[in-house]
Amino acid sequence: MVHHFWVNSNRIWLGRYGEERACDYLSQNGYQILERNARTRHGEIDIVAKDGGTLVFVEVKTRTSQLAGHPLAAVTAQKMAKIRRLAAAWCSVKQVPNTQVRFDAIGVLLVGGRVNIEHLIQVG
Repeated sequence: MVHHFWVNSNRIWLGRYGEERACDYLSQNGYQILERNARTRHGEIDIVAKDGGTLVFVEVKTRTSQLAGHPLAAVTAQKMAKIRRLAAAWCSVKQVPNTQVRFDAIGVLLVGGRVNIEHLIQVG
C-alpha cells in the first residue's frame, strides 16, 4: 500500500511540476495566467489564461519518458470534449461575458534534467 501512495504522490508532484513549467512558458510568451487547477463540479481545468483578448483553456500533460507515447498523445478528442464542457461551466460560474475562447494543450517532457515544452494552439 505504501508503494501505491508513493506512485500517486510522485505522479501528483510530476503533474504540478509540469503545470508550473507550462505557466512559466505561457507567462514568458505574454499570456496572463488567470487561474490554475480551476475546479468545476465536473472536473478540473489545468490552466485558464488570457492571450490578448482571447480566453485560453490549457490542458497540460507531463511525462518523464516517451515510453507511453508523447505527452500530447494523451490529449484525445474525448479529453478535449470534456475540457470544452468544463470551460463552459467555468465561464458560467465566473459570469464571463461572450468572449473569444481557445483550447490549447501543452506537453512537458522531462528527460535527463531538461524540460522540453511543446504548445499546441487551438486543439481539435
